[in-house]
Amino acid sequence: MTEEVVDNEIKESENENENIVVSYKDVKKAFGDTVVLNDLSLNVAQGEKVALIGPSGSGKTTIIRMLMTLEQPTEGTIEVDGEMLWHKEVNGELLPADEKHMRKVRGKIGMVFQQYNLFPHMTIMRNCTTAPVNVLGISKDEAKTRAQEMLDKVGLGDKVDNYPSQLSGGQQQRVAIARSLVMQPKVMLFDEVTAALDPELVGEVLEVLKDIAAEGDTTMMLITHEMEFARDVADRVLFLDNGKIAEHGPPSEVIENPQTERLQAFLGRFNNS
Repeated sequence: MTEEVVDNEIKESENENENIVVSYKDVKKAFGDTVVLNDLSLNVAQGEKVALIGPSGSGKTTIIRMLMTLEQPTEGTIEVDGEMLWHKEVNGELLPADEKHMRKVRGKIGMVFQQYNLFPHMTIMRNCTTAPVNVLGISKDEAKTRAQEMLDKVGLGDKVDNYPSQLSGGQQQRVAIARSLVMQPKVMLFDEVTAALDPELVGEVLEVLKDIAAEGDTTMMLITHEMEFARDVADRVLFLDNGKIAEHGPPSEVIENPQTERLQAFLGRFNNS
């Protein structure tokens, strides 16, 4: 199966008649003469769990960084919950969006990075309530109620008065997940959230993500090198290579029965480790 055939399939048949939360249309990203993402068209449906896999430099992180407005597309459009992210239509003309518009649309997205990015001088509760109060404008009491619920969900409800330095790396990453969930985003992005953890702490974070995924209503896009985790959690796996989607489909197809030599070689690294 050629890359061209794969790309055409994903544009034409993906998620028909579903409630699309994230949509990339003919998106390209280049840094000077270097193209890192080429003609990406991708829809992610409400509640869908999509795992992005592939070698370093394949375009995975660029996909979600554009969604977080950390990188601007060179060409194409991105929509979140029916609204364009980087553009606005004015009198039938597509124009660059202003920061106010992008901030509003970006507010529908939560992201958890490799590094936890917690505020070291704030308690765990304050880490989880500062953004909902200041960004969403909800009351401190409501923010605390939400935060307690989400910290309970990730197994850290008894750590509200602790500071980040008093927690393990795995616990800090679980706080980062809870902090994002408190914002009640339409879609959650996870960028190799276990990459910075000691091996013995990886499992506890993956279990939290599995629990969130099992609830079914949270739309998730996950960059991961944990193939077993991707197989257990994802509805769909995208294999990125050289800025293109080289293979896509259910984990049982992509991970268990790879069609291209590139994906076979990529998965072979994990099978032989």
